[in-house]
Amino acid sequence: MIRTTRSRTIVLITFALTLIAAIVAIGIGSVHIAVPDILKTIFNGREEGVYTTIIWDIRLPRVLLALIIGANIAISGALLQAVMGNPLADPGLTGVTSGAAAFVLLIMLANPEYTHLIPIAAFVGGLLAATIVYALAWRRTGITPITIILSGVAVNALCGGVIGFLSILYSDRLPSAVQWLNGSLAAKGHASLQMIYVYAIIGWILSIFAIRKANIIRLGDQVAVNLGENVTRIRILLSILAVFLAAISVAAIGMIGFVGLIVPHMARLLVGSDYKYMLPMSMAMGAIVLLLADTGGRTLFAPLDIPAGILMAVIGGPYFLYLMRKRAF
Repeated sequence: MIRTTRSRTIVLITFALTLIAAIVAIGIGSVHIAVPDILKTIFNGREEGVYTTIIWDIRLPRVLLALIIGANIAISGALLQAVMGNPLADPGLTGVTSGAAAFVLLIMLANPEYTHLIPIAAFVGGLLAATIVYALAWRRTGITPITIILSGVAVNALCGGVIGFLSILYSDRLPSAVQWLNGSLAAKGHASLQMIYVYAIIGWILSIFAIRKANIIRLGDQVAVNLGENVTRIRILLSILAVFLAAISVAAIGMIGFVGLIVPHMARLLVGSDYKYMLPMSMAMGAIVLLLADTGGRTLFAPLDIPAGILMAVIGGPYFLYLMRKRAF
């Protein structure tokens, strides 16, 4: 009971901190806006004024996009970790991100007239990459961290080759995709937000219904079978949901690495392994982590706008090595 109350409190505090961080992030930039002015502009709607343009047309869509995508990737990582039974599962390491990116780039560079199909292409690419990784990593004794990593390396290399080939073949169109390839939220506005928010809400609702199943397979295959569950079907459905959330995020802003690895691990340390608390905790922490990465990228090196994907790689790489060093899996 004490553990439950503590976990619930931590989750609520994290959501409150995420909201505060979002408001502060809206005010940070080349034009500083005080918190009272931010709240006044938001609640007064689209009245004429300088702050209205900055907040409604530039910063608010970007902040909301960072929150949504951070939450998506973190939930995706948490679900993949439940499916594979180890904390090294991540949309990036398992090839889902690069598979989705290869298919999206195929449309962006080779068939730009089908841009409206990018979310579907990202989902198909991510699902195909995840299927290949599962097939390569699966052994009779189950899936081990080392087989996931090696399979993920192989699939990432394959997708990286496809991305490189497309980049050379359509080099004249590449500048428009460079920011996207690095996971940037720069110049992302209402169009990107409108493209992703419906899919994200659907994914979040399905994730709530997946909590019980994630907790069951976390207990082990034998326990799940004894409870009358079809383990294979649960793994497939949770994997599809995880790929869906990661793929729509890639479709919106490109490849963001390590959020799906770092955040669920930190959430597990704070609230335990019960997905009733771990999943919403991952959602809130994923949102705030990507928001901080994006805000840091556009302010620390101003006037340069460093993509959030680059900052996450700089932070996530050492953290991944730390996990391996500590044998946290």
